[in-house]
Amino acid sequence: MKTAPTELRAGDEQLRAQYVAEVLSLLYPGRGERAVEYLVIPNARRPRLLVPADDRRVAAAAVRRYAEPQSRLARLKRDAVVAALRTGLSGLLLRDRLTLSPGADTIDAYLGRTVGAGLRLSVHIGPARANRKPVLQLLDAAGQTVAFAKLGTSALTRELVRAEGNALAAVGSAGLRAVRVPGVLHAGQWGEHEVLVQSALPVWQPRAPLSAPRLAGAMLEVARCCGTGHGTLAGSGYWNRLRARLDAVAGHPEGAALRGAAERIAGAAGGVELSFGSWHGDWSPWNMAGLAGAVLVWDWERFTPGVPLGFDALHHALQIGIGRSPSAGQAVSELVATAPDVLLPFGVVHRQAIEVTTLLYLIDLATRYVTDRQAEAGARLGVLGSWLLPVLVARVEAL
Repeated sequence: MKTAPTELRAGDEQLRAQYVAEVLSLLYPGRGERAVEYLVIPNARRPRLLVPADDRRVAAAAVRRYAEPQSRLARLKRDAVVAALRTGLSGLLLRDRLTLSPGADTIDAYLGRTVGAGLRLSVHIGPARANRKPVLQLLDAAGQTVAFAKLGTSALTRELVRAEGNALAAVGSAGLRAVRVPGVLHAGQWGEHEVLVQSALPVWQPRAPLSAPRLAGAMLEVARCCGTGHGTLAGSGYWNRLRARLDAVAGHPEGAALRGAAERIAGAAGGVELSFGSWHGDWSPWNMAGLAGAVLVWDWERFTPGVPLGFDALHHALQIGIGRSPSAGQAVSELVATAPDVLLPFGVVHRQAIEVTTLLYLIDLATRYVTDRQAEAGARLGVLGSWLLPVLVARVEAL
């Protein structure tokens, strides 16, 4: 992704540091005599990952296996940290540690009872978002990644964790061939928190070139996995569900603007014929990996059946555009301009269907941002009026 402006980066770093304390107090409540110690990667000022401080092999594996960096520079930095951990130089280069003395009811104890004894944890520290949640990598004593666990700790994230469990059950039984998804190892509650443990996809394996046709084929497989349908926008279940979501945020200034845009689309193009299927909901470059035999796809918490075909392709294109364009607003404009090519593999070829599908995707995404209160949570793109809404409103008014 394109880096944020300096002031936004500084704010995000501060929020991440605050979040570390919140997460650890949640994972290790109470007070006891046994000490738990984590190394902060890369440091306490810019925390990204917490790894066990008492086992160099597990700590190095946790850094190496968590995710594949998106740039060459990021990979070099990751490899330097791994080398420091493996050789014992981490004491010189990685000085920031966090020590806790929790009670007996910790997340380690819960996962030991439900998943398996002897597992070690690393903790991912993500950017500020309304849907941010503790994500844990579970490793065995040999440093092999066994699973990933997600915890829903708020009303929104509990709902998302449950939704992802249901989504994985649905797509996991759909007989996908091109796409490989995690399996559900455990779903339950730890106190008031929702817990989902998923098998680890082999993201550390060598990547294979992922051509545009192969990517579109994987997205089509997901689109068809729960069946497809055809009909007008105005007569679709999708329109009814979207309208209900928009009604729920109509009191928000941006929600009111979105509802007005949606109603204008329905009035001008409600009779347009569309095809409907499922979408992953957040198919972005960092939620997937292309291997020789399959496309690995994770983070299924936004999976939804019955949406216009092509939503995943539009979302993927927009995320790439945001990373490459000078501004997010320009990325939206470029998405609208390139939509005919993006949607072609999905059979969306008529001009009005292309335009309606693209505008509905933008409204759908924006409605999610408002519903989740991303702006209030400090998300970098949470303020829709600064990038998405101006383009959307202008295009809708031109219908």
